[in-house]
Amino acid sequence: MNLFTYEKASTPSAAIELSGKSSAARYLGGGTNLVDLMRETVECPETLIDVTALADGIDQTGDGTLMIGGAVKNTALAADMRVRSAYPVLSRALLSGASAQIRNMATVAGNILQRTRCRYFYDNASHCNKREPGAGCDAIGGFNRYHAVLGASSSCVATHPSDMCVALVALDAVVHVEGPSGRRAIPLAELHRLPGDRADLETELRPRELITAVEIPQLSFGRRSTYRKVRDRASYAFALVSVAAALDIDDAGNIRDVRLALGGVAPKPWRASKAEAALRGQPATEQTFRAAAEAELSSAKALRDNGFKIELAKRTIVAVLNELKGEGA
Repeated sequence: MNLFTYEKASTPSAAIELSGKSSAARYLGGGTNLVDLMRETVECPETLIDVTALADGIDQTGDGTLMIGGAVKNTALAADMRVRSAYPVLSRALLSGASAQIRNMATVAGNILQRTRCRYFYDNASHCNKREPGAGCDAIGGFNRYHAVLGASSSCVATHPSDMCVALVALDAVVHVEGPSGRRAIPLAELHRLPGDRADLETELRPRELITAVEIPQLSFGRRSTYRKVRDRASYAFALVSVAAALDIDDAGNIRDVRLALGGVAPKPWRASKAEAALRGQPATEQTFRAAAEAELSSAKALRDNGFKIELAKRTIVAVLNELKGEGA
């Protein structure tokens, strides 16, 4: 049994102050990941600081930007009519990510900061560089069907599990954080780190920083967007591959602009920049879509059990873009 102190903060500054009183303090949102890890003794914080009383509103500015409080529950975000109308990709990602009970508890900030993990991370008898830097990675030579084909390293091959983050990365979301040194904004695409030789360092957050809000800039073609998740079973399994996309096609049938991100294939939500570059200005055809998918997955590296993910990702990209093309026909 891990003993810990529980505190509740009503403001970001109060939470940050409380976090400085312990060398092993953690912010607690819905607890859907952190409490799980505590139960398995993977995480052993000395202090939990409840931040669910912080900003939980969704506001829209005059230019169409959405500002989402860090404590907004996943259920509320998925159901918000502004999100469902302007960014269906985000609502669909949230609804595919977990059961209704978990969505009712999970917060936006907590979802973003859930640990990149696999079964070996949970198993204290296994070698895992996330738990113990330098220990090794048993997943590389073990069962790795669910692991990364992009962005992995010899230190870690786990995939980031969030569906919401894949949609947010595609939408150019920006994370607002507050810490002892003040406030700053970080593009979500830059928040999560690739493992390199330090798999235990998962984000660019500084010590004691807290996510206070997520900003989604206005996207004129966000209405033509969707999220598709391919998984082993329909009941809230992690993605083998997922695709978040938004597509803008001009009157001549050419791709004016596009947003594309992948989940289930990398240690972070993966912005498909190569595919986007290959798509812009090209005719919206299946041949174009396939060439873009090939470009994005050209650097993919398979492990023993997950080589199928590379072709699966390509086919899912093509299928999603074809679906969005049809919506505008």
